[in-house]
Amino acid sequence: MLARVFSCAILGLDGVIVDVEVDLANGLPGVIIVGLPDTAVQESRERVQSAIQNSGLLFPRKHVRVNLAPAAVRKEGPSYDLPIALGILAASEQIPADVLTDALVVGELSLDGSVRHVRGVLPMAALAVEKGYHRILVPAADAAEAALIPELEVIPIQDLTQLCAALNGNFPIPPQQQEIKAEHPAWELTDFREVKGQEHVKRALEIAAAGGHNILMIGPPGAGKTLLARALPAILPSMTIAEALDVTRIYSVADLLPKDVPLIQTRPFRAPHHTISHAGLVGGGNWPHPGEISLAHRGVLFLDELPEFSKQVLEVLRQPLEDKMVTISRARGSLTFPANFQLVAAMNPCPCG
Repeated sequence: MLARVFSCAILGLDGVIVDVEVDLANGLPGVIIVGLPDTAVQESRERVQSAIQNSGLLFPRKHVRVNLAPAAVRKEGPSYDLPIALGILAASEQIPADVLTDALVVGELSLDGSVRHVRGVLPMAALAVEKGYHRILVPAADAAEAALIPELEVIPIQDLTQLCAALNGNFPIPPQQQEIKAEHPAWELTDFREVKGQEHVKRALEIAAAGGHNILMIGPPGAGKTLLARALPAILPSMTIAEALDVTRIYSVADLLPKDVPLIQTRPFRAPHHTISHAGLVGGGNWPHPGEISLAHRGVLFLDELPEFSKQVLEVLRQPLEDKMVTISRARGSLTFPANFQLVAAMNPCPCG
């Protein structure tokens, strides 16, 4: 029997619908996964089998074929565990095959059947609304993040047993309600009022904050350059909901969203070490991921000890500073990340300090 469950892949900061097709056939028992999966997806065979058995369900002793379509899109990470498990259960007629036709499913399975956190839930939820899906099934730890998207029913999943009971109509799972807590900081901010002295520098920072200007501070060690730079985000204008969702999407994809903070409402402050590579600064990898300039989007990028950064690293900042975005090209394609940040740099007057 053939079953179909819909999931999602992340490319850059956007999502792509993945059709998880599961077919059970006679033959030697085993699971084969095709559709350009990476190692983590291939390993889901062991996680899914143990999760189904330890949840008190029956893993079919048949030849199981799993196809992740479209095959041209590389599938990464463990977020396909839950849709593969549901596809196997639907194909073996342990749950109704038609209850998930209007839903996206994402989640990593533990061996005991519990559902773990996955990255990129916010862009997945946005894609679900864009493509006309009415529900999304996500781990309970990520439900508040997915609920930020309006007009979408978010079902928080604790474990596979609970989900199967709900799909069979026994114990419905109440949907997650949208909760946006006002002024809930994602990280600690330095209060600008706590900085004593340096009135001329504070005045310059106020002008830069009002006009969105970049800043270079030159002074001896111990003058307070780093403290003043860390206090800058506290006097920047508050982010709008659209800006907050934009920043949260980046941190969700990078798996850097702070725990219990579904929506980042404070402007980011990033201070990479001067040994950072150009790929770490602007983004990179075999399949590009956001770099420090994208993580500083709508916030502040602080480069302390500016002359210590390599020439190549500083040169790659030219285009993002002008275009407010960065495009990274690889053999398999190119991705564009936002990079609208305010650059703050600090240095000593001479190498001796």
